[in-house]
Amino acid sequence: MPENRLDQKPLCGKCREPLIIPKQKVLPFEVTDQTFAREVLTSESSVLVDCWAPWCGPCRTLSPIIDELASDYANGVKVVKLNVDENPLTASQYGIRSIPTMLFFKEGRMVNRVTGALPKEEIEQHLLSIIKTN
Repeated sequence: MPENRLDQKPLCGKCREPLIIPKQKVLPFEVTDQTFAREVLTSESSVLVDCWAPWCGPCRTLSPIIDELASDYANGVKVVKLNVDENPLTASQYGIRSIPTMLFFKEGRMVNRVTGALPKEEIEQHLLSIIKTN
């Protein structure tokens, strides 16, 4: 099925039942001190940066929510993860003192930040406020 026809509610050619198209899973990817400027500051899309560390319990709790948001908003927001232990320059530049911290970027500028393992709905509200409208 061509991707441009998925919104036409395609039917099975044999039984005429609606086709169930699985949602494509998009996962956030890691950024580093070296890739941060390219992936975040010069990105044409809005960006959510999840600042985390592997030893952080609340970060591990938040991780599945960040994964869901990356898939849900794949067409409007780039979602990336920054391990603050491995990337101290970027963490220091943005004053990350507590994790998890989420940084929201629009047109290369940080426009919002929130700290803590927040519910999906609350993070989603912040995302919706930064999505570019065409």
